[in-house]
Amino acid sequence: MLKNIPAGETQTFEYELGNDFFAEVEGPEVQRGRVKARVQAKHAAASYELRFDLTGIIFIPCDRCLDDMEHEVNVEEKLHVKIGDEYREEDDDTLVIPEPGELNIAWLLYEFIALTIPLKHVHPYGKCNKEMSAQLHRMRAHIPELDGENEEDDVPPCEDDNDETPTDPRWDALKKLKR
Repeated sequence: MLKNIPAGETQTFEYELGNDFFAEVEGPEVQRGRVKARVQAKHAAASYELRFDLTGIIFIPCDRCLDDMEHEVNVEEKLHVKIGDEYREEDDDTLVIPEPGELNIAWLLYEFIALTIPLKHVHPYGKCNKEMSAQLHRMRAHIPELDGENEEDDVPPCEDDNDETPTDPRWDALKKLKR
């Protein structure tokens, strides 16, 4: 790709990254999505400047209910590429590649997309799978002192979840001591 760009000129490449792309890359974070990638390659003196613009949607599992959720991708990145003796990364945004100056950017595109995924990714409140939410609500530990402390982690009960969870009478006796 790079060796064919004349000095001082810019070429633009456009790609549609779909489910086939994510399956072929075999990255663990993203399995499905629809992302448009636009790559501009500019040849300047002894190096190349690559500008990546990626926009679209990927599907990732919700940390809470494990159902797929949409995550918007909107990335602008820049990478400098130099031609050298061997492949190496000089720093975060400079890459050295050996002759003949060919670079497969598939993994770079995947990494730019995967880096948009937040550490915690959950559906908005009330949008999680109702069955899973009900199960989580029934099985979670209820600690009165901590109730409401971290509301964003609270799993809402399912609307039809009316059954009372029985408590161990030994714990009830200990709760009386606390009052």
